Amino acid sequence: MLPKPIRNIAVIALICCGTILTNAQSQPTQLEVPNAPIPIHVLVQRPADTKTKLQIICLFQSASANTLHGSLTEINEKLSGLLDQIRKPESFAGILGETLLITPPLGKMTADKIFIIGLGDSQSYTPQRMELVGSIVYREADRLGIDHPFFAPTVLDGGVTGFSTSETAEWFIHGFLRAAASEKQLAGAGYARGITIGELTFLAGATHAKDTRDGIAKACAAATGK
Repeated sequence: MLPKPIRNIAVIALICCGTILTNAQSQPTQLEVPNAPIPIHVLVQRPADTKTKLQIICLFQSASANTLHGSLTEINEKLSGLLDQIRKPESFAGILGETLLITPPLGKMTADKIFIIGLGDSQSYTPQRMELVGSIVYREADRLGIDHPFFAPTVLDGGVTGFSTSETAEWFIHGFLRAAASEKQLAGAGYARGITIGELTFLAGATHAKDTRDGIAKACAAATGK
């Protein structure tokens, strides 16, 4: 048996190693997008758990057929059923391009604000709609003075499958960068206060992270010629 002082050192070492391993395992995976005009990260994390000033999600048209799944259910639960309460034609209809800003009470969410963008009718959805969403994300984040928005398309969690996350991400970035270019043009002519957004985090599930990054990289390459 080891002497007591040595045993104590060994126990402390094991505890420290276990803590380091636990912290390493708890850190969400992040993929960087090469040659992006601004730093863009693909983060494997649920939007219900992000610590950010602005978490943006999407909801399909408010109809009984469009049920919530996955991360949308988690957000709804953390907000004490608020998404169920507002998803009504007379409240938040979910029309394409409709927006809603939520400031959760302290302790409800780790994100300071939740911004919702309507995706319209789920039955006729195509990834091309995300171009409009991308432009809305840039302009609204800029208007709110948020330099690093987090975005989760939540298309799959809205119950719509059959489209690749690569397509969704690619069309989103087309719109996001288009809005960035127009804001830069306005700022250069003295009609805007200047560029606010310096970084973007795009959320994706573990099985879709690489495809999402590939779609973003494709849109960035089209915009920069690289």
